Amino acid sequence: MKTATFSIGGMHCGSCSARNERTLKKLAGVQEVSVNLATHSARVVFDENLTSEQTLHEAVIDNGYEVLARDYAGDHKARAQRELKEARQRAYAALLLAAPVMALAMLELHLPWDLYGRNLGAWIQAILSGAVILGLGWQFHVGMLRQARNASANMDTLISLGTLAAFFYSLWGMAAGDAHLYFETGAVIAALILLGRYFEARSRGQASAAIEKLIDLGAKSARVVSGGAETDIPIEHVKVGDLLLVKPGEKIPVDGTVVRGSSSVDESMLTGESMPVGKKEGDAVFGATLNGSGALTMKVTKTAENTTLAQIVRFVADAQANKAPIQKLADRVSGIFVPVVLGIAVLTAIGWFIHTGDVAQSIIPAVAVLVIACPCSLGLATPTAIMVGTGLGARRGILIKNGEALERGRHVDVVAFDKTGTLTEGRPSVAAILSCAPDAAEADVLRAAASIEALSEHPLAQAVVQAARDRQLPLADVSGFESVAGKGVRGRVDGVDLLVGSPRLLQESGVPLGDHREAIAEREARAQTVVAVARDGVLLGLVSISDAVKRDAAEAIARLHAENIETVLITGDNRRTATALAATIGIKRIFAEVLPHEKAEQVGRLQAEGNRVAFVGDGINDAPALAKADLGIAMGTGTDVAIEAGNIVLVKGHPMKVIEALTLSRATFRTIKQNLFWAFFYNVAALPLAAFGLLNPMVAAAAMALSSVSVVGNSLRIRRLRIVSN
Repeated sequence: MKTATFSIGGMHCGSCSARNERTLKKLAGVQEVSVNLATHSARVVFDENLTSEQTLHEAVIDNGYEVLARDYAGDHKARAQRELKEARQRAYAALLLAAPVMALAMLELHLPWDLYGRNLGAWIQAILSGAVILGLGWQFHVGMLRQARNASANMDTLISLGTLAAFFYSLWGMAAGDAHLYFETGAVIAALILLGRYFEARSRGQASAAIEKLIDLGAKSARVVSGGAETDIPIEHVKVGDLLLVKPGEKIPVDGTVVRGSSSVDESMLTGESMPVGKKEGDAVFGATLNGSGALTMKVTKTAENTTLAQIVRFVADAQANKAPIQKLADRVSGIFVPVVLGIAVLTAIGWFIHTGDVAQSIIPAVAVLVIACPCSLGLATPTAIMVGTGLGARRGILIKNGEALERGRHVDVVAFDKTGTLTEGRPSVAAILSCAPDAAEADVLRAAASIEALSEHPLAQAVVQAARDRQLPLADVSGFESVAGKGVRGRVDGVDLLVGSPRLLQESGVPLGDHREAIAEREARAQTVVAVARDGVLLGLVSISDAVKRDAAEAIARLHAENIETVLITGDNRRTATALAATIGIKRIFAEVLPHEKAEQVGRLQAEGNRVAFVGDGINDAPALAKADLGIAMGTGTDVAIEAGNIVLVKGHPMKVIEALTLSRATFRTIKQNLFWAFFYNVAALPLAAFGLLNPMVAAAAMALSSVSVVGNSLRIRRLRIVSN
C-alpha cells in the first residue's frame, strides 16, 4: 500500500470535502481516504497495482477542483500568504463597492439625473453590484458551474444562486419599471461572504501555523570539518558520517553523536522543557536544538529529511490531515445538506409566491435560505480544533499522530505502564555482585555473565557488560548462543555451559537456588532486578541491577488517581521487584513476570473488564501492547518500532507528559463538540427564520460568515490551555 498526500484547491465547505472523499473512495484499490477542509488536503492510502496517484488527481480535477503539490516548506508558506493577500484584497474591494450601493438603496437617495427612464442612482447600483457579484465574486459562479457539470452542488452553488437571483431580478425590475430593486442585497451578501472567507483564511492560517513554526526551527546551514578546514554548506547537502562543528549559541544542524567537546543544549523545542541538557562525547544531539556555551564536534547520523524534527513535522502534518471519527458525522451531514437546502429554497419561493403573488417577496426569503445555510462551520468544526490541538502538543513535546488519538484519549479510565524506560530511567546499572560458588570471585561471576550478555541487546544485559568494562575485565568468546525470550540467555564459554537470566529461568532449567533464595528476595524487595548465573547446572552467582525511578513518576501516578484513572504496572520483572517499584510510586495493580507476547494479552484482559486502556511503553516488546490498547502512548526515547506503534509519542519520555497528553485530548475533543453544537444549532435555528421571511438576506450573509470565524476562534482558545509542566 502507498500513501499519497496532496492539496486540493477550491474547497469552501464540508460538502466539498465530502464530495471529494466519496469520489476518491470509489476508485479501485483505494483503501482509506481523508479529505480535510481546514488544511485543504487529501490523504489517500491505495494499492499501486490497481490505481495511481495521477488517477487520484484526475478524479479530483473532474470534480471541479484543483490539485496542488503538498509542500510544507517555502512554497507552501508563500502560496498561503499569496492566497491570504488575494482574499483580503477581494474582501476590501467588495466592501468598498458595496457600501455606496447599500447607501443609495437603504436611504432611498435620488440623484438629480435620470438615464433611459431610471434615476442615475439605480444605474450606479446596477454597475457597482455587478462589479461585486459578477467580478469579485466570480469564484462563486465558476464553482457552481463546475458542480453543475457533475450534477452536484456545494456552498458556491448556494451563494451563486442567491446573489445572481437578487442581481438579475433587479435588472428585470429596472427594465419593467419596478420600484423595488434588490441590488444591495446581492452586493452586500457577496461582500460579506468574501470578508468572511478572508477572516476564515486568516484564522485557519493561525490554526495551522504549527507546521510552519516547526519548519522555521531548523538550521539552514551546517559547518563541515574536513581535512582541518571548516566549510559552511546548505543543510540539504549534509551527509551521514560528516563531521560538523557547532559553536556556542548556534543551532545543531541535524541529528548526530558528539565525538568531541562538551556543552549544555537547550532541547525545549523538542521536549517542551526549559532546562538545558548536558552533552558530552558519545551523547546524542538533535537538529534544531540550541547549543549552549561549549563547542561541539558531532558526527551526522541522520540527514535533514530524516531528523527528529522532520519526523515531528510529518507526525503533525499527518495528524492534521487525518480525521477524528466524530468528523464523519459532520461530513455526512454536510454532504447532503446543500441539496436539501436547495429543495427548501425552492419550496420557500413557491410558498411565498402562492401566498403573496409577488415575485420579489418570493425571491428574497429564498435567497436568505440559500445564504444562511452554507455549511462552512460544519466543515471547519473538527479539523480546526485538531490543528490547534496537535500544534500545541508538538510544542509541548507531545506528538499526536491522528485525530482518532485525540478522541480516544478523552475516554481512558485505565493507564497501564511498562517499567523499564517508562517509569524508570531505562539506564540500569549493576548495584551488587554475589558469588555463590566457593571457587568463584565476584569478578569471575561478572566476567562470565558479561561474556554471554555481550551478544544480547537487552538493557539489563548492557548494564552487565558495562560493569565488566568499567572493571576492565576481558570478555571470553561465546559459542552456541541462544536467547530465551523474556527470561535470559545461554551459551558455551571457556568450555563450560553458562545460563544467565532470571531466577525463574534457572529453576525451570533445573538449577537449584538453595539457600540463596533469601538473598534474591532481599534484593528484589529493594526494587533491584536479579540476574542469576549458572555454570554447568550449578549456581555461580547473582548480579543485582537497579534502575532509578523517573523523578516525576510518583507525581504522574498521583495525578492520574486524582482524576479517577486507575494505574497498572505490566512488566517482565519478577513480582517482588515489581511490587517494590509499584509501592514506591503508588501503583496498586501489578502484572509481573509477563513475557513480551503476554503484554498485549494483559491489555486485552483489562479491556475485557470493560475498561478503556491506554498503554505506555518504549521497547520493541511493547509494540503489540501499544497496538492492542485503545490508546498507545510511546516514549520518544524508546525504539522506532514502539514509536510507530503508538498513537501518541512523548518526545522526552517523562510520565507527567502522559497527563498532559490526556488533558490536551479532553480539551480538544470538548472544543470539537462545542464547535459542532453551535454549527448544527446555528443552521437548524436559522433556516426556519429565513424560510418564513424573518431573516434579511444581508443579515443572513453576515451571520453565516461570522459563524465560520467563531468556530475557528473557539478552536484557537486551545492554545491558551494551561497544562501541567515539568
